[in-house]
Amino acid sequence: MLRRIQQFIKLTSEEKKLFLEAYMILGIMRAAILTISFKRLTRSLEHFPNDVKVISLDDKEMQTATLVGHAVTRAAAHTPWESACLVQSLAAQKMLQKRAIPGFFYLGVAKDKNVEETMKAHAWSQCGDVILTGAKGHEEFTVISTFGWGKE
Repeated sequence: MLRRIQQFIKLTSEEKKLFLEAYMILGIMRAAILTISFKRLTRSLEHFPNDVKVISLDDKEMQTATLVGHAVTRAAAHTPWESACLVQSLAAQKMLQKRAIPGFFYLGVAKDKNVEETMKAHAWSQCGDVILTGAKGHEEFTVISTFGWGKE
C-alpha cells in the first residue's frame, strides 16, 4: 500500500488528475456494462465498417491521448472491480471524447486455442496510429466491429 502511494506521489499533477478521473470513469463504465445494453452504451458513437482510416492528430492531441491511455491502464490495475479491456476502452473513449480528441475502439474475436469450440473477445482503443488500451495481444483478434468518435 505504501509503495502505491509513493508511486502516486511521483506522478505529475496532470497524471494524478487523469488517474483519478480514469478510476472514477472505470467504475462508472463497469457499472454501466452490468446494467445497460451495449447498444445504449455506444449510441453516441458512430459504427464503422472494419476498414476505417486513421485520423491524424496534432502533437498536443496525441500527447494528451497517450496520457489518457496510460491513466486508464494504470487505474485499471488498481480497481477492486474487474476493469477488463471493454471497460478500459469505454473509459478511454469517454475521457478522449470529453477532450474533443477523435479515435476508435475495436471489438475483436478469436478462437480459444485451449478450448475447441470457444471464442474469446477483446476490445482496444486507438488514436492516430497508437493503441492506447488493450494493445497486448490485439493482433490475435479479428475485428468484428469498430466504433468512432470525433472528427470525420
